[in-house]
Formats: sequence, C-alpha cells, structure tokens
Amino acid sequence: MKKITWLDINSSYSHSSAALPIIEAQQVNHSIKCEWSVVSGTLKSEIRELVADVVKQNPQIIAYTSWLFTCDITHQVLSRVKAILPEVVVIGGGPEYLGCNKEFLRSNKYIDYVVRGEGEESFYSLIKYIDSDKNERCSIDGVCYIDIEGEYIDNAIAKVLTFSELELPETSQFFDWNKPFVQLETTRGCFNSCAFCVSGDDKPLRSQSVEQIRSRIETISKRGIKDVRVLDRTFNSNSRRAIEMLQLFGEYSHMNFHLELHPALLNRKIRKEIEALPEGVLHIEAGIQSLDDKVLSACGRHGEKDKALDGLSYLCGLSNIDTHADLIAGLPFYTLAQIYKDVRTLSEINAGEIQLESLKLLPGTAMRRNADTLGIYFSPLSPYEVLLTKHISMTELAEAMVLSRVLDFYYNNSAWNTLFRELICEEEEFSKRITAFFIDKKCYNQPLSQEKRGLILAQFLQQYYPSYLSGLTVEWIKNGLSLRKIPTHEILSSSIVVDSSVDIIFGEYSANMRIYHFTDSGIEYVFGFDRGKEHSKPLFFGKRG
Repeated sequence: MKKITWLDINSSYSHSSAALPIIEAQQVNHSIKCEWSVVSGTLKSEIRELVADVVKQNPQIIAYTSWLFTCDITHQVLSRVKAILPEVVVIGGGPEYLGCNKEFLRSNKYIDYVVRGEGEESFYSLIKYIDSDKNERCSIDGVCYIDIEGEYIDNAIAKVLTFSELELPETSQFFDWNKPFVQLETTRGCFNSCAFCVSGDDKPLRSQSVEQIRSRIETISKRGIKDVRVLDRTFNSNSRRAIEMLQLFGEYSHMNFHLELHPALLNRKIRKEIEALPEGVLHIEAGIQSLDDKVLSACGRHGEKDKALDGLSYLCGLSNIDTHADLIAGLPFYTLAQIYKDVRTLSEINAGEIQLESLKLLPGTAMRRNADTLGIYFSPLSPYEVLLTKHISMTELAEAMVLSRVLDFYYNNSAWNTLFRELICEEEEFSKRITAFFIDKKCYNQPLSQEKRGLILAQFLQQYYPSYLSGLTVEWIKNGLSLRKIPTHEILSSSIVVDSSVDIIFGEYSANMRIYHFTDSGIEYVFGFDRGKEHSKPLFFGKRG
C-alpha cells in the first residue's frame, strides 16, 4: 500500500483547490491501493509547521498542485521536506506546469515528476510506474521528468476524453463540505481561443449531462450548501445546453449559482430564461476584458465588442441577477486611456462590479509563447504579471492597478457605489483625477475602513467637485456611519414636521422617530432613526425644497 500525503496549499481558507477530491475519487477504478493523508495550509501558514506536519506522515509519495500565488510557499515546504526525507517521491500538477517544464525540473531537483494537464488517469499510472523496476522510459500522457541519465522526458499533455465518466469529487473522503461555497466542474475545454487563458488551447470541449449535474446539485443542496461556483468557461456557447442549465438552476431557487458567461452570445431564448429566474439565483461574471475590437482580435477572443456590450447592457438592466464585468490591463493594444474609457462605459450601463486586473502570462498559454512578438514584458516569477507592453508603460500599468484599488474601495462597495458611479458617469475626468489623488496620498495599499474611505473621498470632493459633498453626506448617513464625524455638513437633531412637502426617497416616516436633517443649496435632507438605537442606519430618508 502506497502512503501518499497531499500537500494542500491554498491562497485562502475559502478558496480551496478541487484537485485532491477529484484525484482521490478515481482510486476505485485502479488496482493500486493507497493510504492517503493531507496537510493543508494557506499563504499565511508557518512553513516550519507545514514541513513538520508532512514529515510526521512519513509518506512514500507527496502530491500537490501549484497555481500562481501558491507556488512560492509550496516549494519552500517541498524543498525542506525533501532534505529530511530524500527518498520520498514528489509529484506536482496543476496549471503551473502547462508550459515546458524542462528548466523547472532542472532547477528544482526536489521535484521528481510533474503532470501536465488533467491528471485523474495519469496520476495512478505514474504511481504504478514508480513502483516498477523502471527499465523502460515512462510514456504516460502528460508526465514530465528528468531521467536517471539527466535527459528531460516530456510526454505532451494529458487529457481525460471521458470526462463525464469520472468518479465525482463529491464521493471523495476529502471533499470539504465545510467551506462557504463549493465548486461544480461541469465542462472541460473551451470553444473560445483566448490567448491569455489556460483553456484557450483546450480542445475538444467535454461536458457532463444535465441530468448528471442535476444529481450533483441535489447532493450539494442536501448538504445545506447554498453557494455554487460553476466551473464552465463555455456556459452559453451551446444555447440549448445553456437553456437547460438555466432551467435546472431555477429548480433550486434557494441556492446561488456563480458562473462565467460570454455576453456577446446571448440570444433571445437564453435571455428569456435568465429573465424568468427568481432573484438571487444567478451571479454572472461577464467576460469583457476590453471594449476594443483590436485588443480582442489580438487576444484571439471570439465575439465583437458591440455585441458584448449589448449583451452586458441587457444583463445589467435586469433586477433579478447580479452581473459583474472584468477588464484586463496589459493586453496587446490596450492603452491606459482606453481602460479609463471602458471603466466609464461599464459604469454607464450600471455593471454590478468592475473588476480590473493585471494580465498574467500563464504557463502554456499562446500569449506567453508569443510575448516577444507581441512586445509584452512580464515577470519570470509567479504570478507572471505583465510589466509593460508596446502600448502601456510600467508607470501607466501601476496607475491602472491603483484605479483597480479605487474601484474596489468605492464602486464595488455597496456603501459608496451610488455616489461613485454618478461621479464617473457625470464627470469625464473623475476617474483619472481620483486615481492621481490616491497615488499622491499613497493610501491605495492601506486597509481602509468605510469611515476612512468616506473621509478621503470628502477631501477629494472638496478640492475638485464640491457640488457633490451633499451626496457624500447622504451616503455617509444612509450607511450608518458616525453622526459625530460627518466630514462635510453639520447635521442637526430636530423636531421638524415631516409632512407631504417631504419627498420620500425610502422608508416610511413615523412620529416616534428620532429626526436629523441638514440643508444644502436650498434642499433640506431629512432622516428618521429608531429612537431606541444610538447608532444605526436611518429607517427613513426624504428631501424637501
């Protein structure tokens, strides 16, 4: 019996890898017997403790997957374990190894094998090979290693063409039902060919049946899990399947399904099904990346900008779903000016969130292979972020990342979204000015409380857009921040009469409320609070004048 320890390092507690349960679940289909143990940690874990926990298991094999931000800590642990247990065999997998692994294996001799691609079948074949006399060279799909003579052996990429026949990860003893959400992988491969994505070259497309997915959702539901992240990069590439899936989600109206969707491929029938879903069932990540056709073409992404924007506008106009849009700084031909323009366009159509990320040239992607031709310079170390391109400088990329932080502070924050979106839409230079303000104040890398965010925004508005200060005061009060620290207006406690002259914005006035008000530019803003609570959000808000 093989003793296998899985080193499970994740970026955070909630964002855990699905690799262990899907790999372990396949053991029932193989003659080899394994005794599994797991050592788990996050980026904040103590390396010495992780090393000690692995060594304590005294494994014959250590397996792990590696992805961007977990690379460094994973290799720090593995190198130390190998120094203590030199006979242990270390097997790596995951997206980190989708490119050429020759230099990696020569530089990291504590790693014995890596599996490029989908490892459910190759992993167990590799264990059998390790247990053999190794007279023959390993020819298992996807396995890369340095042989005893120092030659690099590369067995291309492993693909599980019978994806729908795999044992389900939910059957594994290591499937974690205690996390706030679960991942539901329903498809592998992608119809699109995005050069920056690890799925860009992943063909053919393979899917589970809707009935199989129904059974899995039922199992998840019975466990009391309500948040499901659907792993399917091609969700609406097949409209008939997308419609069946949307109907299935509607049967579980007590759950929330988070999925990626291509807004350029929303036909009338799919739109009708989305409209019919109960509120809260669907959370959509809309793949935008850029609103420039030249950029999209250089990325090999199918779907015209105008169609994508039309689909996104439609989604953002629906009240029953939550729609977020993403932009990627550092793509070929994507300038800083275009990024600011796209942020404003997404604000104008009321995207639920705007997620602006820096491009990372991932191993195995076409964009990484063609970086020199495209004029893209990127970090050779994980997470392989783009440093500059022909169309955006280092300084401009840094500015884009500050803009990203500012969007997270305000636009992607329900407390400030209304005011911030209004400013972006109405004031053309607003986004650039507030980004420059944050750069000047050097506060973009600090953790900011809601109150601190309000104070910084107030300071900025006083300098550039004083006419919006009353709007900030309103948002401050509506969000229950301290009435003693309002940065822009003095709010007064009053027994004023609230009658039909007050235009009610939200809530319902009651005579026993505690009333506060302030006046600006001839408009009186009136707030009603629960008299029994000193600190709370207002129950009533209205205007007069």
